[in-house]
Amino acid sequence: MFKSFRDKIALSGLAVLSIGVALLIFTFISAYGLLTQNVNIIATADLARTFGESLAPLIATCIRLMYLGVMGWVASLMTIRGVTVITHTPQLPPTISKQQPMEEPKPQPQKTKDEKKEPEPKPQETEIVVIPTESIAEPQHSES
Repeated sequence: MFKSFRDKIALSGLAVLSIGVALLIFTFISAYGLLTQNVNIIATADLARTFGESLAPLIATCIRLMYLGVMGWVASLMTIRGVTVITHTPQLPPTISKQQPMEEPKPQPQKTKDEKKEPEPKPQETEIVVIPTESIAEPQHSES
């Protein structure tokens, strides 16, 4: 089915990328559904009863939001990993149509003793530049 290891890597990268994108789409659809729900505001004269009746839906909504946040985070990580796998697949080696014969290295003529001695280059000395700091003049106060 696959001709090379590179094809398997590319297919796995595309699979992870598509799963991540599908999860992101599902997360956004779920968030849209959560935000379009009808919110009932409870108004009564008894403050303790109002808090008791409104706290349960508030906690349920917070749990849903945390669930959506974790889903979005995991989906984005999967999408990033899929893109990384696809971009780092090994490149195909270039195909060589003809093999050209390699040239044999030519032997170099041997040097005599005088030619072998070359003057050694002197190491360059680094220059050190010292910049003196400016003296800070005391501001003169004028008395009036």
